[in-house]
Amino acid sequence: MVKIAPSILSADFCNLERDIQKVSSADWLHVDVMDGMFVPNISIGVPVVQSIRKHTGMFLDTHLMVEKPGRYVDAFAKAGADLLSIHLEADMPPALHAALDRMEDLGVQKGIVLRPITAAEAVIPYLQRGIDLVLVMTVEPGFGGQSFMADQLPKIAAIRTYIDRYCPACHLEVDGGVNTQTAGSCVAAGADVLVAGSAVYGAADIPAAIAALRG
Repeated sequence: MVKIAPSILSADFCNLERDIQKVSSADWLHVDVMDGMFVPNISIGVPVVQSIRKHTGMFLDTHLMVEKPGRYVDAFAKAGADLLSIHLEADMPPALHAALDRMEDLGVQKGIVLRPITAAEAVIPYLQRGIDLVLVMTVEPGFGGQSFMADQLPKIAAIRTYIDRYCPACHLEVDGGVNTQTAGSCVAAGADVLVAGSAVYGAADIPAAIAALRG
């Protein structure tokens, strides 16, 4: 069954504990970390993740939209992240592999992320080494509420083929514009984890919205 990971980027940050409890029927909690450099926006950092960890047992799927993410692996792992995903565009490959090695040392699940401009083939060296997740962005990272980029569906399908060949246990996650109209296409292309922000937090009945996304 597909996993649903509501993004707290669409939550009310003045009532974050309340809004995390509202999505407790979901599988994971998606935490978007933005540094104002890799992406234009600034969101949250280590202290917020520490606070979230104290108030929920949900799996914290932590998406680092930051330059040179290896600098922050230790801090976010110690703050309570269960999985850290880092952008292939955020540093040179040797530094990215070193960051993934450090995640292994710390016992944190490790993921990589592709912006829309990045080709599917870029994931192959990382799948060959063994990772836990590939995240395909179907919007430009940095802001919530954007429209789904359907031209990313062939890339999702290609990455599913690479995962099946090189690292079958790896999850394939999609983030950006996911709602009940686009979720089915993502799953058909091979995704097994869906990140949704406004489609969940903007719904009148949040548990029903989560169930609808699962299909």
